[in-house]
Amino acid sequence: MAKSRVVGLDIGTTHVRAAELEFSGGGPRSGHVTLVQFGQLALPPGAVRDGEVAEPSTVASALRQLWSQSRFSTRNVNLGVGNQRIVVRELELPWLPMSQLRASLPFQVAELLPMSTDQALLDFYPTSQFDGPNGRMVGGMLVAASRDTVNSNVLAADAAGLKVQMVDLNAFALHRALVRGELVNRTLALVDIGARVTTVVIAAQGVPRFVRSIASGGQDVTDAIASTLSVSAPEAEQLKRELGLGATVPSELTAVSESVRNLAQTLVESIRNTFVYYASNNPGAGIELVVLTGGGAHLPGLGQYLSSASRLPVTFGDPLAGVKLGKAVKKELLAGSESLVAMAMGLGFGVAA
Repeated sequence: MAKSRVVGLDIGTTHVRAAELEFSGGGPRSGHVTLVQFGQLALPPGAVRDGEVAEPSTVASALRQLWSQSRFSTRNVNLGVGNQRIVVRELELPWLPMSQLRASLPFQVAELLPMSTDQALLDFYPTSQFDGPNGRMVGGMLVAASRDTVNSNVLAADAAGLKVQMVDLNAFALHRALVRGELVNRTLALVDIGARVTTVVIAAQGVPRFVRSIASGGQDVTDAIASTLSVSAPEAEQLKRELGLGATVPSELTAVSESVRNLAQTLVESIRNTFVYYASNNPGAGIELVVLTGGGAHLPGLGQYLSSASRLPVTFGDPLAGVKLGKAVKKELLAGSESLVAMAMGLGFGVAA
């Protein structure tokens, strides 16, 4: 039985994470997937800013160390990108074979973008086909990314000796990692709360329908605590986990607790407004379930807060559901942190996209 392996590489603000997947017997669609290895390594502050590599040599050094300690069997990687400089919008175009349609994008979408098509990398993710008044049409999502946004991440991977096979939008990777099994037939809001960027994907019946990036995440809360109490980032992170939302705190921490609640409220309101916008443009197709992933999602009480604000059930995503684990993967080490693996695994799934 033929087998293939690929590594999904997630370069985040605070960590680099990589998941090596092995596909056999038809790949992800057949369910024959094994998580062979997973590794993560912390990055120093400032190495990645707002979803873009700011210090390529620092990130490259971290990637070399990650490959050394995790012993991945391949240097072929699928690399993710995602921030507010990447435009994702719904679009309907006259039907063409996909290779021709993608080649025609610079001429068809120039007036829709806030950037020159010469400075953008363009792609189109088809979601439907239908007959229009003037012939066959294809609906989907246009993705336009600044070349600088993509190149900074690719150059860091190249400098680490890795071979980038494909560059994928983080939102689509998140969708592939989580929308499987019984979730395929539901309308979901996938919410990945990273350190500085929160990604929201609305998926209906197994198809991504809406994508939004929010410039806020868990690190903003950590920074506020560190600034208020003049403590180190690790100390602030630990205190954030202890305080959470809604808990009774000592009087000397009241101001800090209030700051945490205010930042969480701002983020939750942005997420809720995204849900409202989607619902207003898709009457009768309401969201049924919110699925959380990302390090920032583990702030105690955040899930309940989001559920109360949105009036929707909220659960943590489990990208490991239905996936075999290789001998090198210690399930007990991932217990409670399964959602941190989601983005890297979804990027690995892109080999069959």
